Amino acid sequence: MKTSYSKSLMIAVAALLAFSVPVHASDMDSRIESSARQSYVFKTYLQGDDITIQSRDGDVTLTGTVSEESHLTLAEDTVAVLPGVMSVDNRLVIKSDSPAKNSDAWLATKVKTALLFHQNVSALTEVSVRDGVVTLRGEADSLAQKDLTTEYARDVEGVRYVKNEMALSAASGTTRTVGEKIDDASITAQVKMTLLFHRSTSAVNTKVETNYGVVTLTGMASSVAARDLATKIVSDTKGVRGVKNLMTIGTPE
Repeated sequence: MKTSYSKSLMIAVAALLAFSVPVHASDMDSRIESSARQSYVFKTYLQGDDITIQSRDGDVTLTGTVSEESHLTLAEDTVAVLPGVMSVDNRLVIKSDSPAKNSDAWLATKVKTALLFHQNVSALTEVSVRDGVVTLRGEADSLAQKDLTTEYARDVEGVRYVKNEMALSAASGTTRTVGEKIDDASITAQVKMTLLFHRSTSAVNTKVETNYGVVTLTGMASSVAARDLATKIVSDTKGVRGVKNLMTIGTPE
């Protein structure tokens, strides 16, 4: 009788564990999937893409199609730093009608995306490219903003020259972009993409972490100037409230 009771108890405990663990994991996976969909990156930059997010025990798989190459990285980088995520299997593919890599249309998209991430340039800047020469049109709130837009566009990998034909708005010099409240995962993804797009920082070995809008940079920069430039670029990324640059100076072994 005692043996029979012990066996029954063991079976009951095993059944309880079998049901409780998946439920807990399922809750976590649901939170991961929901957090990804509600993130600033997915709701803003990736809203027109067809992306399915599936998490199982923290291992996330991304499937579907995106409109451009940068969206592959944006989606993965955003999901990778969400709480509970163990790994990301990125199976996203680029739509067949997307611009050919290194074409003028592809470069124009790259410049537009780079400018979108910065909070002190106009998101409405018109960008056209011919033979690697970028032309900027639209309105700038100030001469400083116009010059900054030129600087950022010129520093995108692949750009040969920038012609800035932007006009100064009637409220020139009086408007400054207000920082938006953006989740940490989206800030991290934007910062990584921004550093990658700018040729001055694309080769910098940087690790990015964000906590309540404050970005911490670690890794290695080739010079003090490169480290300072990384700080400048990251500080002007949407949602960033502050930057702690802990990068060391040197060259990777």
